[in-house]
Amino acid sequence: MTMTEAGNMREATEALVAKARAAAPVLAAHADATDQQGRLAPESLEALREAGLFELGTPVEFGGADVDLVTLVRVLSELGRACPSSAWVVSISTGTKAHFSRGFPEKVLAEVYSHPDVRWCAGSTPGQAVTVPGGVKVTGRWAYASGAEDAHWAFMAVASVGDDGVPHVGGALVPMSELAIERTWRVAGLQGTGSHTVVADGVFVPAERFFEFPLGPDGGPDFLMGRPLEVVLQAVSVTAPLAGAALGALDVVKAVIQTRKPPMTQYDSLAESASARHVFAEAEHMVTSGYDRLISLAGRIVEQWPGDDVTAVQRSSLRMEVVSILQQFLRAVDLLLDLHGSSAFALDNPLQRFWRDLNVGARHAQLSTYLTTENYGLLVTGAGGPVQVG
Repeated sequence: MTMTEAGNMREATEALVAKARAAAPVLAAHADATDQQGRLAPESLEALREAGLFELGTPVEFGGADVDLVTLVRVLSELGRACPSSAWVVSISTGTKAHFSRGFPEKVLAEVYSHPDVRWCAGSTPGQAVTVPGGVKVTGRWAYASGAEDAHWAFMAVASVGDDGVPHVGGALVPMSELAIERTWRVAGLQGTGSHTVVADGVFVPAERFFEFPLGPDGGPDFLMGRPLEVVLQAVSVTAPLAGAALGALDVVKAVIQTRKPPMTQYDSLAESASARHVFAEAEHMVTSGYDRLISLAGRIVEQWPGDDVTAVQRSSLRMEVVSILQQFLRAVDLLLDLHGSSAFALDNPLQRFWRDLNVGARHAQLSTYLTTENYGLLVTGAGGPVQVG
């Protein structure tokens, strides 16, 4: 890469981060409405669209923005600092498009990407596919489809049994207009992601909008599609909005550290208290150093992509680092809540929303602390293979 090309890439990155930063006040202003409605507020959706942030993950040849993981983490963190639910929906749509678009022929992609800011949602628990002339008929229920009500397309895992009796797992791409949505997403945090259940009942999917996953070394379906580091990349991508939540929580407490009076004391502000200063310093360092670690980890993944020569132990170690960063964020936000006190849980205080969103998001399947640790333990002790994909 020449110095000119590197400079152009830096300029493009900074411009995209600036767009995310400019959209953030709109997201923050409507974060409560997003939470209450269980989907992105129309104003937030429009701000993200106008900023071109739904173009992330769209193939470049169809007008998409070509960004690396470091840039994506920076953008999603800026959005999450204002509204973690909004950032999460952008992350899921981006990752789903970027990973699965390459499974479909150019003719299909030209249809799907009639405009570059098209939005996808996804469901992973396989439904059923029955082969019919010209394609397959799909039936099933796919829970946790983030952004479903505002998506244009759904990518859904499906399983079918061939004439040989062997099950085959593939992916079907279906317009949301042909699917039903059950509003099942009633949770304590990330409520605004609208991660509802998508339902199909005998929906016809043309053959060109269906593909089978390739087989992996173990003979099972390779959901990573030949990119071993994909599972770590996606884990980092969904962690970025949660990094934003931790940064947002830090912003809230930092704004009152000089004016908020500790309860039942003679101090006029938290900043006057040596113990409060100590707690705040610890929390601030946890958040900012955790963010720096996440950026560094994203950079290492970019350098090693797609990870063909990365061992299973190395890949598992990267996932361990993701959950370690998350634990750092969780501990830091707990400290910030200790400082702010019980008024932080008032529903008009954004601190409680950042706390709820972070705690729910940190329990996402890709971020499971105990299974990630179990995988790593099995590999480094030689006791067996991983229990999770990747």
